[in-house]
Amino acid sequence: MSNRDEYYNRAKQEGYRARSAYKLQQIDEAEDVLDHGDTVVDLGAAPGGWLQVAAERVGDAGLVVGVDRQEIEPLPDHTAVETVRGDMTEERTRDRLRAALGVPGAAPNDRRQRSRLGAASELPASDAVGDEETPDTDTAATRTTDGDATRVPDAPNGPAARPADVVVSDMAPNVTGEYHLDHARAIHLARQAHETALTVLAPGGDFVVKVFDGRDLADFRAELEDGFEYVRSLDPRASREESSERYLIGKYRVDAPVVEGDRREVTVTDRGDEGDGIAVVDGYTLFVPGAEPGETVSVVVTDVKARFGFAERVD
Repeated sequence: MSNRDEYYNRAKQEGYRARSAYKLQQIDEAEDVLDHGDTVVDLGAAPGGWLQVAAERVGDAGLVVGVDRQEIEPLPDHTAVETVRGDMTEERTRDRLRAALGVPGAAPNDRRQRSRLGAASELPASDAVGDEETPDTDTAATRTTDGDATRVPDAPNGPAARPADVVVSDMAPNVTGEYHLDHARAIHLARQAHETALTVLAPGGDFVVKVFDGRDLADFRAELEDGFEYVRSLDPRASREESSERYLIGKYRVDAPVVEGDRREVTVTDRGDEGDGIAVVDGYTLFVPGAEPGETVSVVVTDVKARFGFAERVD
């Protein structure tokens, strides 16, 4: 039995809407991106295979929001799934996504990522397609936001704020058979997913995105490495043998008010467990070896992580 047939048939037998569901399972097993209670956003979610896996992993305590231009049929047995119908590159769709999460519409804070994004090409997001579909099922469990209409109303005071712990995207362009063109379109689509992810992903959150191997992949990976503690590349077993697809996993989003090399004057307010001075810059913690509480010192930032960083005295 071929690799394709194995997962296609398993999807039918086990009730998944697409064979791609097993790719997310394998990514999660390798990189631990989905935890119980997480808030997950799936960009390009139709037909819903990744929504099913995410909902299973986060449980009733979590929240899963799928975004797609296509209508996604309601999911069985998953009460914590919502869908937003629209183009993820359009601000009105991003507004509805943020509303579903209860997240303010502020732009991302990480200036390194903003500078890297640059001007996008004109490839429409409507070129995005998913994987093979299995027969759909129907239930009223899934809430859908379509335009200004919400079929299942929020609580009286609106949804609680739940920035995404994880943003995933299994989108791929309609392939033409022209390798370099298909690769460029896939990387562009991945950049669009990345840009959308930055509007909702919490500091410390993870990002998973499909790409095609090729000449532009290294540059895109470098963009992700600027905004996450580290980036891994994975080829799930469920991918077709002849496919050039792979997945980049950005772990622990860094959304800090400083970058490596920044020079700052900071006031040390506390001492850490290992004796380093602690300074706070716009709510972000910097550890400064050799500085004492009460001192105001000049520092250069040497390392930036998701929730804290390190700096050295230069005074």
